[in-house]
This record gives sequence, structure tokens and C-alpha cells, in this order.
Amino acid sequence: MNLSELSFAELQDLHTKIATAIEQQQAAEKADAKKQILELVKLHGLSLDDVLSKATASVRKPVEAKYKNPNDESQTWTGRGRKPVWVQSLLDEGFSLEDLAI
Repeated sequence: MNLSELSFAELQDLHTKIATAIEQQQAAEKADAKKQILELVKLHGLSLDDVLSKATASVRKPVEAKYKNPNDESQTWTGRGRKPVWVQSLLDEGFSLEDLAI
């Protein structure tokens, strides 16, 4: 099939048919994947809750702050990543990280 020989209307019709075929194929593949997942879950004696709860159990807990600003105790830092501006300012003034430790 040479697409350049088709009229605009024929191309639009073909486009619609392709989009429909893609949606149907995608739905069929999702259904097949779901069936395979359920079979694996059953084969290994798991429930869907077991599978889903494992994924959420790996969420990292927040790290506790190790340093606080003596001038504004609402400003804290865990000691990870870039130093906040207030930490660098205090270090420039002569404070040490030990002075800022909680």
C-alpha cells in the first residue's frame, strides 16, 4: 500500500482504524499481563495485598535533623546534601558543625 496514493479522507479513515486497532491490542495485552501476574501470585501462595504491601514497605523514612540554627530553631539540617545558607553563614562567622549539633 502506497500511502501517498490515498486521498485525505482515506488516510483519515486508515488513521481511525489504526488507532482503534492499537487500543484493542493494548487492552488485550494488559489483560494478558494481568492474568500472568495473578497466576504468579497464586503459584507462589501470595495475595495481592502481600505483593502490594511489599512495594510500599520500601518507602524511606525521613532522616532526623542533626543540626539546628541557634538563632532560629525552626531551621534544621540533616547533614546530608548541600549545606543550607544559614549553616554556611554560621560557619563563615566562626561556628563549627559541632556548635550547631542538636
